[in-house]
Amino acid sequence: MVETLTIVLALGVSRGWRAPLQGAAAALAVLVVLIAALGSTLEAIPLDLLRLVVGTLLLVFGLQWLRKAILRASGLKALHDEDEAYAAEIAAAEAADRPAAGLDRYAFVISFKSTLLEGLEVAFIVITLGANQGATAIAAAGAVVAFVVVVGIGAAVRHPLSRVPENTLKLVVGLMLTSFGTFWAGEGVGLDWPGGDAALAVLIVLTAAWSWAFIRLLAREPRTVAA
Repeated sequence: MVETLTIVLALGVSRGWRAPLQGAAAALAVLVVLIAALGSTLEAIPLDLLRLVVGTLLLVFGLQWLRKAILRASGLKALHDEDEAYAAEIAAAEAADRPAAGLDRYAFVISFKSTLLEGLEVAFIVITLGANQGATAIAAAGAVVAFVVVVGIGAAVRHPLSRVPENTLKLVVGLMLTSFGTFWAGEGVGLDWPGGDAALAVLIVLTAAWSWAFIRLLAREPRTVAA
């Protein structure tokens, strides 16, 4: 949501607010329909199969986030800088052609695409976590609260949220998704975790431990690659 806000703000400041806001609103409408449709569908799947599917998907998704977060924390990948991203979006928006009249298609499409792509990550987490626990509405409510907070702050300051520790948040989210994915995938194949749900806390600690070990190991590498 922070990344989407950065793009929409840059488009609004440089090209006007109508088209970017319309693009973001259209993408949000698509996401709401997607969550409503897939959420109820997943809840009809047998629980063990659902846990296996959801756990596997969360593992793939979580490990992708965790890999990037580990590379950034170790210095092998540049930290994500919202101020830098905002400046780049401003430059690109100002360089693009402007329509003489009518809808600014450039601003609409960029806003729609960025909101939809970033929103799909949120929708994926909402759908999978909600369906596995039979609480899609609660998961969606959590996403809505985050959306309101980010948009509210962005509207108030009209500036990217560069002080939000986004790289740290992505590391934490990657840890959580990987741990939940491991736990649910194990349950899906019939694994009886020692201690039941308490094993999840142990998985989180173990995932954090090997992630920290990789960060320390990769930090010894002398080069830094671009983001």
